[in-house]
Amino acid sequence: MKICLGSVSARNSESEKLSESSSQSVSRIPIRMLTEKGGEARGELVRHLTPRTVDAIVRALPIEGRAALWKEEVYFETPVIAGAEKPKAKVEKGDLAYWPMGKAFCIFFDESQPYSPVNIIGKVTANLELFANVKSGSVIRVERV
Repeated sequence: MKICLGSVSARNSESEKLSESSSQSVSRIPIRMLTEKGGEARGELVRHLTPRTVDAIVRALPIEGRAALWKEEVYFETPVIAGAEKPKAKVEKGDLAYWPMGKAFCIFFDESQPYSPVNIIGKVTANLELFANVKSGSVIRVERV
């Protein structure tokens, strides 16, 4: 009887890789948002909120742009083109959204009413206060962790 240990090891290795990748959530994608002055905030994109929009943004990552300000919101234009998907006219503190009208990634650092309805795509999970001090024209980069 001949036993090939190499193929057993290879199968075990493949199983470990599969279990590692399945332990990472496919419905919650961790991101970090970096500002020009060196600040960093963490967040997550949540697929079930607006699946088509979140998928389009994830495919485009990393994205960056120059910040614009509106009330309690920092936003910047992206290369992503997505239509309205479960649009919301009111947002909560910490919401991440996509604004179809401006093709923009939006970060709400307090409760607010966007200029027009947005697709909620996730939440800021750490260092939200960073965005209250962002200046218009500053570069913001969003990347997957």
